[in-house]
Amino acid sequence: MLGYSSMKSFSMNRREFIIDITLMASFGSMVSRDGQPIFGHGDKKYVLDKHWQNNLHHLPVKDCHEMIFDPIGNLILLTNETKNNFIVFDKDGKIINGFGSSFPGGHGLSTHDKVLYVTDTDLHQVSLTKLDGTIIKTINVPLETSLYTDINQFVPTETAITKEGDLYIADGYGAQFITHYSPNGDIKNIFGGRGDESKHLDNAHGICVDYRRETPTLIITDRNRCCFKRFSLAGEYLETISIPGANVCRPVIKGDYLYAAVLTTDSTSNANSGFVIILDKNNQLVSSIGGVKPSPNHRNYQTIKLFKHPHDVAIDDDENLYVCQWNSGQVYPMRFNPIS
Repeated sequence: MLGYSSMKSFSMNRREFIIDITLMASFGSMVSRDGQPIFGHGDKKYVLDKHWQNNLHHLPVKDCHEMIFDPIGNLILLTNETKNNFIVFDKDGKIINGFGSSFPGGHGLSTHDKVLYVTDTDLHQVSLTKLDGTIIKTINVPLETSLYTDINQFVPTETAITKEGDLYIADGYGAQFITHYSPNGDIKNIFGGRGDESKHLDNAHGICVDYRRETPTLIITDRNRCCFKRFSLAGEYLETISIPGANVCRPVIKGDYLYAAVLTTDSTSNANSGFVIILDKNNQLVSSIGGVKPSPNHRNYQTIKLFKHPHDVAIDDDENLYVCQWNSGQVYPMRFNPIS
């Protein structure tokens, strides 16, 4: 069993990360030309950008839940801090705006056609807002489906929107249903829910629309079962993408790859055991940032104390990787730059 020997620490952006160089080498990691640790595997390797986001604590955060890019390429972070639910960073990491006080349980953040879709686990709602946080519309528990009888059963964690404007709401902390709305706001379908069949879900924490194939599909998190599940847009179960050991958060697709934060390693007493994974379009795990080197049918786990509870990722057009964290000392997102 590999031990934590030859420990080396380094500080950056007022955070201190403990890196076991011996352990990194054992898992195929290395150091860059300027001495920075390299994270990841294969064609998806990164170095931590020590210069990005230097104005820490300019605006307060609680849990940093999710991120998206606005139409001009700024990064919008959603937190459950009601002094400023949204914090906007430019590409250099400078905070350029902070706003919003309506979401004490702000959790999921998606965007479509210059509208933000925010799930709130405290309010049991999904809100559509303008880019400045002004609420346009609120969606409540879908009682009309007869699958809910009380608002407290509905604890939405994520949304996904098709190019045509269809909306899918994942009830990841509630009854585990996926509710499908038309662009006009009418319910078209509801599927998933709790159970032991492949079509059922257990912590449907995230959802996205996957356009990498000729026919678009949905990829939905089944976090407690350490997998993603693929469904048709009509709600038909298609396949399970298993990532043993990884309690995955929402899937994020950029180009041919699927990226996801792993909140924790399963079956561990150490809560601070998360990492980040990258899968190719064939559902093969090709890189793990802070985790064990990918191997077929291999249990995944954290190998480097790089993250505490990574909760979401974002990827910009230059392939820089951003990671925000839940319950991690109120830290801002981190950026990792790709290396060839």
